[in-house]
Formats: sequence, structure tokens, C-alpha cells
Amino acid sequence: MTERKPPGVSFESWVDKQIREATERGDFKDLPGFGEPLPDSGAEPYDEMWWIKGKMHREGLSCLPPSLALRKEAEDALEAATRAPSEAAVRRIIESVNEKIAAAIRRPPPGPLLGLTPYDVDAVLRDWRQARGEQQA
Repeated sequence: MTERKPPGVSFESWVDKQIREATERGDFKDLPGFGEPLPDSGAEPYDEMWWIKGKMHREGLSCLPPSLALRKEAEDALEAATRAPSEAAVRRIIESVNEKIAAAIRRPPPGPLLGLTPYDVDAVLRDWRQARGEQQA
């Protein structure tokens, strides 16, 4: 903590002196985000909910209805399966999301219609093998 501003010294010069001395001591070098641009560049219009959106992003939360969130998860799972290192990993990813899709079909979640059917694991594996074959050739 800094000391009080001495009487007779202008506030601006006192603050500048405090900053300069802290910089010389290296107090600012280990701060998170050092050398990076500020997150809000001012290019976007002001959003009153900026802090809520930021918190949700940091926490990995979503405000999508459950059916849309499952659609997104299914798309992400299919993409992850194409990048999987082995057939066992592809099978594990697709079977996991298929279980969630089957559960949602049995008991539809609130929100828009699901519009999904479980993936054909063999077809996904066939596509995965074909993509691997083209990459190796």
C-alpha cells in the first residue's frame, strides 16, 4: 500500500511518481495479462450484460435449451471423432454421445425438437479410416 499524498504536491505528479517507482521496482512484470491487449477494445457497442457473459464463458456455461445444447454436443463429438488418434477413441466418443441422444429421444428435453438420431458408429469409423488413408497416402 502506498503512503498518503503529501500536502503541496499535485495529485497527478504524485501518482506518476508512484507508478514510475513501481515500474522501476518491477512490480508490474508478473501481472496476469502483461503485454496483452485489453479484452474490451471498444470496437463493439456497450453491452450491459458483459460481466454475465464473461463469467459464463470462463465457467464454460451455456444458456442454450437442452435440445440445442445436445445438438451442439453431438456436432462437437463428431468433429472430435474425426481428430481421434485411434479407432477405440472414435468408438468411445460416438458411443458416449449416442447414449445421450438415445436418452433424449426416450425422454425429450424441453425446448425445440431434438432432430437427432444416434450416429452409426461403423459409418463414422469408415469415414475416419478413409480420412486416415488419404492423409497417409
